[in-house]
Amino acid sequence: MNVSDAIRLKRAVRKFQETPLPDDVIHAILNAGRRSQSSKNEQGWQFIAIRDKQILQELSQCGQWAGHLAGAALAVAILTPDPAAKFQTMFDAGQAAAFMQLAAWELGVGSCPASLYDFERTRAILGFPPEWHLRIALSFGYPADEEKLSAPPKQGGRRTLEEMVHWDKW
Repeated sequence: MNVSDAIRLKRAVRKFQETPLPDDVIHAILNAGRRSQSSKNEQGWQFIAIRDKQILQELSQCGQWAGHLAGAALAVAILTPDPAAKFQTMFDAGQAAAFMQLAAWELGVGSCPASLYDFERTRAILGFPPEWHLRIALSFGYPADEEKLSAPPKQGGRRTLEEMVHWDKW
């Protein structure tokens, strides 16, 4: 895989086929998250891999734009220690999320992040201990529209480098 192509071409996929993901594909995605970099190599995350359709449906109702979780073949909930306690916590969770999504893309699997805001409901659904926190889950599955994985970038879809980069000082 060409990393530059993956960064340029990866798209959010929110609609999935009913096809389940093979175990080796799921393990490759989870291993990419496990291998992601983290501050001081703390690896302060835990993952809950979810395939149960009822649980996916319930989680999809825990965030305003989390509906895509309901149709996923797999969701990965990224649990962290208290995000307010340490600045790097959510950055590290984001790194794990990005690595998993890029690994999925290489395997022909679409993905999309979901922000979850109903914290106590997610805890009740997934049963994780009180010292862990859930803010991000990722949906994974084979795209309903397979061209979504290789669609060219939209013209004007991103701001130019000149619009966002300041050299040496603001």
